[in-house]
Amino acid sequence: MIDILCREIPRTQEKLPILGFGCMRFVEKNGSIDEERSKALLRYAIDKGITHLDTAWIYHHGQSESFLGRALADGYREKVTISTKLPHWLVKSREDMDFFLNTQLNRLNTNYIDYYLIHSIGRESWDRMKACGVMEFLDTAKADGRIKHTGFSFHEDTKTFKEIVDAYPWDCCLIQYNIIDEFSQAGREGLTYAAQKGLAVFIMEPLRGGKLARNPPGEIAHIWEQAPVKRTMAEWALRWLWDQPEITMVLSGMNDFAQVDENCRTAETAYPGSLTAEEQSVIRRVSDTWHSLMKVPCTGCQYCMPCPFGVNIPSCFEMYNNLFMFGDTWRTNAVYAARLGGVMSGYSVASACVGCGACLSACPQGIHIPERLKEVSDRLEGPFFQVLVLGAKIALPIMRRFAFLKNSKWMNC
Repeated sequence: MIDILCREIPRTQEKLPILGFGCMRFVEKNGSIDEERSKALLRYAIDKGITHLDTAWIYHHGQSESFLGRALADGYREKVTISTKLPHWLVKSREDMDFFLNTQLNRLNTNYIDYYLIHSIGRESWDRMKACGVMEFLDTAKADGRIKHTGFSFHEDTKTFKEIVDAYPWDCCLIQYNIIDEFSQAGREGLTYAAQKGLAVFIMEPLRGGKLARNPPGEIAHIWEQAPVKRTMAEWALRWLWDQPEITMVLSGMNDFAQVDENCRTAETAYPGSLTAEEQSVIRRVSDTWHSLMKVPCTGCQYCMPCPFGVNIPSCFEMYNNLFMFGDTWRTNAVYAARLGGVMSGYSVASACVGCGACLSACPQGIHIPERLKEVSDRLEGPFFQVLVLGAKIALPIMRRFAFLKNSKWMNC
């Protein structure tokens, strides 16, 4: 085991490694997790000191939790902490929450979950979950020992993030945050707010699914090449995160041994405040250049929110920009449909804009928001958009029923 740095959770005074293992990007074989390779990689990472694992009900099409349950045999469960997540979009009642948690305990082959998060919660879904009794559920599950700590993951605006932070005595939160998402979603403001409230702040998408670390546009590559210190793009991005003392842990979806080794080396010396002013300047230039490639110059400041007709304006522009920055068309369309199309949360797509203009005077960037939302709608809500949304809505009850039947069979064995 190497000396990966640890940071203390303000509320509990427990310590966690600054590098965690994200369990949604294992190597696959024939459409399923390649268990032999992934088990060897996971145990290698744990032996190196990466002792926090983050998974969820839906990762790897529902295979991730069960794989971990098998991979953590032979004493490895006792070496790690695990976080997994309640799929709120499948929850219809208070009883469903217990069903999912108990099923996840079975999948993970454990008696308790260290960090249990509500997955991708937002304003509409939080209100619905409160009405279903989620706070009482969390209190009960902590009291009976099935979960040790509570939290939530998040992809909406800063204002909603702060409201959810204040709504319950959470132990942790999980936010998307990296060198180009500094002011998007919860953003730096949300990060600081949560840390001041005593929450551990876990970071997802530190490399935007690896996109910030491979094949960058020429302008970006040139800046990195001219930097005074020679580092890989992944190391630059991780060091920028770990330079901020408010961040407790960064989750990385590693899928080969070289990535584990590189990230561990970085995590040995990534102290808060260790980047020089010159290094910070390099990262700022990279961030500014990435933003210059955006189709819509939205900074994610959210002054345009809330929209009186429910449009999630910053998220619409963020996903539209992703198409031009990264070119990941299929994934962007799928994420847009799931997050904004009323599948995982409320219906907040660009086409809901009626052109009322209430947002125009609020935008400090001078963006003609209704016109640009029309572009987003034309590009991301084409002829297959409703098919994606409908397919997801049909699939979710089927997945829920299948999981129920499978769990019932397991319990009766």
